Amino acid sequence: MKANYLFPNKFKRIGWFILIPSAIIGLITLIYEYEPSFLDFNVPAIFIDDFFTDKKLFGMVKNNILNEIFGILIIISSLFVAFSKEKSEDEYISKIRLESLVWAVYVNYGILLFSFLFIFDFSFLWVMIFNMFTVLLFFIIRFNWQISKLKKSADYEE
Repeated sequence: MKANYLFPNKFKRIGWFILIPSAIIGLITLIYEYEPSFLDFNVPAIFIDDFFTDKKLFGMVKNNILNEIFGILIIISSLFVAFSKEKSEDEYISKIRLESLVWAVYVNYGILLFSFLFIFDFSFLWVMIFNMFTVLLFFIIRFNWQISKLKKSADYEE
């Protein structure tokens, strides 16, 4: 079975090259609440719900776009890492890929269910923000773990 939905293998290296620094720098800027003023822009918004103004459906808002830049870089690079072909893509790798994806969704939504029951207010908002990235992150971790186990067992058999 040919997997036409996967990126070429070279995208995996590009993805890792972007993902690792983006995730590290993104977390650091989030923890220290760093927002450089040169990234303050008026940007289009679909729904505006500001504390001091009326709610609007469309309009412009002043926003520091650093978080958006890192969010986009992390999502795109994670997609490259997660959904790039392996050097030798076969049906067993496809099976591992599918099982890892299902596992990642289960774990992600298990954490989300737990969060609905025990985490509230702004802490829950942070859970939801990180939840945008965790399905891909859990998939990448499990898939690569399973592939490394497969390679170790292949090395052992030789």
